Amino acid sequence: MNTEDKTICPYCKQKMTEWQPPDESTWTGALQYVCFNNDCPYFIKGWKWMLEQFQQKASYRHRYNPTSGESGPLPVWSDKAMTDFIVDENE
Repeated sequence: MNTEDKTICPYCKQKMTEWQPPDESTWTGALQYVCFNNDCPYFIKGWKWMLEQFQQKASYRHRYNPTSGESGPLPVWSDKAMTDFIVDENE
């Protein structure tokens, strides 16, 4: 039995944030979880990797889709990118 909490970032061990993909995205499921911790090693190392591999000033954040069970990168171009789609817990 796997009791691993997939809403905890495997890179920084912080609770990930509920996030609604933009309407124009191709991801399935209405809700995903994203690590928006700017100190997360995955996010920090992504800047160098993207520049070295693709000559792009970009990075990525860890993302988990509970509908499909898939996890992977969410491409971002700044530390504020995609934060507009964070689900407001007070709604």
